Amino acid sequence: MTQKTLANWLKVLLLIAAVCGIVLYGIVIPSVGERTVEKFPEFADWYWPWLLFLWGSAIPCFLVLWYGWKIIAAVGRDESFTQNNARRLGRISVLAAVDTVYFFAGNLIFLFLSMHQPGVFLAAMLVCLGGFAVTVAAALLSHLVYKAAVLREDADLTI
Repeated sequence: MTQKTLANWLKVLLLIAAVCGIVLYGIVIPSVGERTVEKFPEFADWYWPWLLFLWGSAIPCFLVLWYGWKIIAAVGRDESFTQNNARRLGRISVLAAVDTVYFFAGNLIFLFLSMHQPGVFLAAMLVCLGGFAVTVAAALLSHLVYKAAVLREDADLTI
C-alpha cells in the first residue's frame, strides 16, 4: 500500500468518525434526552445543562479530528516524521487531557448537584479512562515522532 493510498483510507475513516460524532452529538444525545424527559418528567430541569455540557465535550473531539486530518495529509505527502506532526500529536494529547478533565469535573459537579445517577457516573469514569489512554498514547507518539524527525534531519544532512 502506498503512502497516498494509506492517507486516502485514513481520510475516509476520519470522515466516518466525524459523521458519527455529528450524528451522536446532534441527533442521538438530544433525542435520548428528550425521551428521558418524556418518560421521567422530574428530569426536565436536567436536560439543557446536560446537553450543553455534552456539546462542550464535543469541541475538543472535533479539534482532534482536524489535527488528525492535517497529520494524514502530511502522511500522504510522505512527510510522516516531521516536527510539525510531533507538535500536532502533542496538541492532540493536550486536547484529550483537557476533554478528560472537563468530562470528569462536569460529571463530578453534576453528581454533587444531585443531577446525576451514581451508576451513570461510574460509566462516565470509564469514558474518562479512555480519554486518559488517548492522552498517554498521543503524548508517546508525539515523543516518538519527534525523535524520528530529529534522526531524519540528521540523516538528511549526512552525505
